[in-house]
Amino acid sequence: MKSLERADQVHRRAVIWIDHLTAKIFAMGLTGVSPTIVHARLSSSHLHHHANAIGSGHAGQDPAFLAAIGNAIEFCDDVLILGPGTEKTALMQNLRLSRPQIVLRMETSDHPTDEEIVAIGRKHFALSEPRA
Repeated sequence: MKSLERADQVHRRAVIWIDHLTAKIFAMGLTGVSPTIVHARLSSSHLHHHANAIGSGHAGQDPAFLAAIGNAIEFCDDVLILGPGTEKTALMQNLRLSRPQIVLRMETSDHPTDEEIVAIGRKHFALSEPRA
């Protein structure tokens, strides 16, 4: 996992696309975008119930996953969370508890490309492309 530690390169805004396996984090500012990927460590990625099987069929949640995402955006104070399922809600609740000062917004999004995620973030935060 790439860290956003250098204070001179820290971006204060981030857009996160999350599902049960992966969080794609794009910290962004006027000078560019810093991507980070956090992976859940699940015993199974299976999400659908099979007939005549015991259990819900859902993969168990990795308790360190949401904490690792929070660590990856430690310098951000304005975050947009995107995703197709309920994991985005779990992340929002986790961040509200651990970082109550952060501005959080959430939108449902299917499976956009990385470029589309960045474009959504730029539009949301009213940031233009950095000049080369």
